[in-house]
Amino acid sequence: MSEKKNISRREFLSYTTAAGVIGALGLPTILTSCSDKNAQNTPLRSPEEVYIPDLMDKALDGKPLKAGVIGCGGRGAGAAKDFLTAADNVTITALGDVFSDRLEHLRGELQEQYNVTIDDANCFIGFDAYQKVIDSGVDVVIVATPPAFRPLHFKYATEKGVHSFLEKPIAVDPEGYRTIMATAKQARAKGLCVVTGTQRHHQRPYVESYKKIVLEGMIGEITGGNVYWNQSMLWYKNREKGWSDMEWMIRDWVNWKWLSGDHIVEQHVHNIDVFLWFSGYKPVSATSFGSRQRRLTGDQFDSFSTDFVCDNGVHFHSMCRQIDGCANNVSEFIQGTRGSWASNSGSNGSCVIKDLQGNVLWEFDLEAEKAQHTQTNPYVLEHVNWINCIRQGNPIMQAEETALSNMAAIMARESAYSGKMISWDEMAAASLNYVPENPQLGSVDMTQPLYQIPVPGVPKSK
Repeated sequence: MSEKKNISRREFLSYTTAAGVIGALGLPTILTSCSDKNAQNTPLRSPEEVYIPDLMDKALDGKPLKAGVIGCGGRGAGAAKDFLTAADNVTITALGDVFSDRLEHLRGELQEQYNVTIDDANCFIGFDAYQKVIDSGVDVVIVATPPAFRPLHFKYATEKGVHSFLEKPIAVDPEGYRTIMATAKQARAKGLCVVTGTQRHHQRPYVESYKKIVLEGMIGEITGGNVYWNQSMLWYKNREKGWSDMEWMIRDWVNWKWLSGDHIVEQHVHNIDVFLWFSGYKPVSATSFGSRQRRLTGDQFDSFSTDFVCDNGVHFHSMCRQIDGCANNVSEFIQGTRGSWASNSGSNGSCVIKDLQGNVLWEFDLEAEKAQHTQTNPYVLEHVNWINCIRQGNPIMQAEETALSNMAAIMARESAYSGKMISWDEMAAASLNYVPENPQLGSVDMTQPLYQIPVPGVPKSK
């Protein structure tokens, strides 16, 4: 393997914040090996340089934990239930949302399905509900609001010494990215545990793949890859009578770029993150294009295609689309000097490693995982690991790594919006801030550039 002279992703993070939690906890190996050439492999990193979660089926018992949920919509409800499933001796004691109907819906589900009663005094409505939830005496907080608000909520939770679960993405603009990175440094200094909703980091097929590629060097040095999230159109909310401009946008948040970051940030960040996580490379520029043909609400694009360039000159391609009736593909592919890795492409839709001739060298066995484990849901397993880290006093910090992948997606989005090549340094220093100052329910000047559909380039002169 040739010597790497460029800054690594881990080294880059160390320049922007304190060094990450490292370790290599045991994880049962569940795989099918069709060839054993490990003796010829050179690890890409040592065990001391990487973090491997202990993916047990349920968290270890320990001190009681009281959680607050900020954002009671679909993802907040899902994360709340995952938290309750992940461990014994945990409960939810406070809820917060801008809208009372969403809060009451989750409150009812928790009572009916988990026998968890939330007192009226701990149910908070409004843009300041996050402060009241965190101040209510919770030990941990689940932040599942629209992504635009997550940097502010993470900052407040950290100031109050509360452990955070941050649903991804964790920022929609460079200002939010910088807030996340500064707050992560503070959280690390306080010994807090912060996990993000990049659940592939707690999904056994991906974790085992990571070990094979990084710790065993099974595909050699990484030379490129392709990542995809192409699917049908997501949900949307038509404006209802009585909804103000702000209420409509927040209820339809997944279609508005200032709230979600656009789907390349809100959804496709998962796949971008996988390549950066496995490779350890830092993205230094993005040249992207996108378009809007089918969306029915909001101001986002329907598709993006991006050429990322990394610090060592390696390129990888990113593609995402949300349009009905088109070819779908949610997966990742990584090419190395000795072979390749791909997700969702094995004989059972699992992760697979092949040599340069296309022969299968290793494949994760999903059926064996089911036989050996009672819990295979990565959305639950990320809470298992979070709770274990809290109870064992082993701080975990995922915010920085997720923020890096998040900013890569932001860089690509702004390249598509503008039609220009955008560098990492340019984007990281940009004053761009999508979040309106002091947002309130009511009328909004929708002619502002913030709420307009971007058009790249300039018109052709006559």
